[in-house]
Amino acid sequence: MQRKIHFLANIFAIILSLSLANAETHYHQFVVQATPVKRLCRTHNIITVNGQFPGPTLEVRDGDALVVKVINSARYNVTIHWHGIRQMRTPWADGPEYVTQCPIQPGASYTYRFTIENQEGTLWWHAHSRWLRATVYGALIIHPKLNVPYPFQKPMTEIPLLLGEWWDRDIISVQRQAIFTGAAPNVSDAYTINGQPGDLYRCSRKETAKFYVKSGETVLLRIVNAALNQELFFTVANHMLTVVGNDAAYNKPFATRVVMIGPGQTTNVLLTADQPAGRYYMAARAYATSQNAAFDNTTTTAILEYHSSPPPSTRPLIPALPRFNDTNSATAYTSQLRSLPTNNNRVPTQIDENLFFTVGLGLVNCTPGPRCQGPNNTRFAASMNNVSFVLPRTTSLLQAYYQNIPGVFTTDFPPVPPIAFDYTGNVSRGLWQPRRGTKLYKLKYSSNVQVVLQDTAIVSTEDHPLHLHGYHFYVVGQGFGNFNPRRDTARFNLVDPPLRNTINVPVGGWTVIRFVADNPGVWLMHCHIDSHLRWGLAMSFLVENGPGKMQSVQPPPPDLPPC
Repeated sequence: MQRKIHFLANIFAIILSLSLANAETHYHQFVVQATPVKRLCRTHNIITVNGQFPGPTLEVRDGDALVVKVINSARYNVTIHWHGIRQMRTPWADGPEYVTQCPIQPGASYTYRFTIENQEGTLWWHAHSRWLRATVYGALIIHPKLNVPYPFQKPMTEIPLLLGEWWDRDIISVQRQAIFTGAAPNVSDAYTINGQPGDLYRCSRKETAKFYVKSGETVLLRIVNAALNQELFFTVANHMLTVVGNDAAYNKPFATRVVMIGPGQTTNVLLTADQPAGRYYMAARAYATSQNAAFDNTTTTAILEYHSSPPPSTRPLIPALPRFNDTNSATAYTSQLRSLPTNNNRVPTQIDENLFFTVGLGLVNCTPGPRCQGPNNTRFAASMNNVSFVLPRTTSLLQAYYQNIPGVFTTDFPPVPPIAFDYTGNVSRGLWQPRRGTKLYKLKYSSNVQVVLQDTAIVSTEDHPLHLHGYHFYVVGQGFGNFNPRRDTARFNLVDPPLRNTINVPVGGWTVIRFVADNPGVWLMHCHIDSHLRWGLAMSFLVENGPGKMQSVQPPPPDLPPC
């Protein structure tokens, strides 16, 4: 028996050494800088990485390490977040400003170091300070380890598609105006695909993104919603899309005409070029659910062109997209998501922490005047469990935790709403004004966590894309109205729930997620609509250290930016 155990141990060691031997370390340098870029007939100096918009695509394999030196040559403070990377044992590399680090100041630099562990698919990176991520973003593609196949037929071609928003003005000025007035920010002037608005906007036809395919081949579209404030519908004229992955996790394939994708989310789809040779529009436009709120009601396009197409004489075929408020189409899409079974993915069933978080907007009373231009002389706010999250300014939350700095945060974030009410009904105006605070919720290492995320009707119900840093989680249930544990728990999917890092809380509804708190550190959870984040729709988990060094927060790197 002992000889057999010894033999198996040797086999495991050989497999592990081969895996590590194939892993690579990728070195990159990001120079954050102002770059003149012309869109919609006008040139603006925007903030970019290496002068590129969108920024460079990073390609790695599962198991590889990344070392990215960020040099800030812009006039604003900046950080970079590696959206969806677990950051196991490397919380100092996560990137959100004043959460895991202080920002990189102009003229300074910081090197992010982390390893990809048990993740495959499409993720992305973006600025996580102010609204710089409107133009500072790029794709992060994680291929399988060498000699490990996709769980579907290998595509002939892979195409990253980054969906974004474009303002025909300086984005920091847009943010500053909204902060000053307390009103909603000006909406974008265009949506973009790989940085280009497309044929339907002024001065944009020549630069419209084009992608060439051969008849009969299958291509993998790696779709990223990098929009600052907008959920989007996406489709390709006359072509079916087979969804095979979301947020760097594979799912059971299903066919659809339309993808609904929230800010921060990624979706991998297979497209087979099985239509008559020609030119077909890819298109995206808003899915907007907030009542009486302004939004950008334009449509961005790119062109899918068959190599054997005759010379273009007419406009490409235009696809049909759902109406901006078509929640039925959005729900029909998301309800089809099911994860593939793997040995690494086990849904927690015995729950240690059962949490209930309301998510939604609010209004703060103020003295009428230029700084009080929200609805009925108020300022917009947002909160989770009636706490409008406030970031520190003298240090980061992770530094305060690691160095035991007092007075930076408290650990009394409420596990349930302070007052229970009819969350999606007619909410008393006395509940519309949240309290500001820097409150964290403490989790024991390896605890099994369930969080109910409940939309509210304060100001308006709305679909909120919630992102949890440092983790992915199982989406075990979603529905409309108020969550009812007696009725809804029995309907949970504990067999093959989708695995995500960003999830939409349905308009006027709820989502339930589960995860194991196996990654020590301070991890931000927030709405990925950046105007909502600025208003306070966020909180942070403080996950305590585990029993050993490998389950504990490591010392900060020597070049961690000072505050």
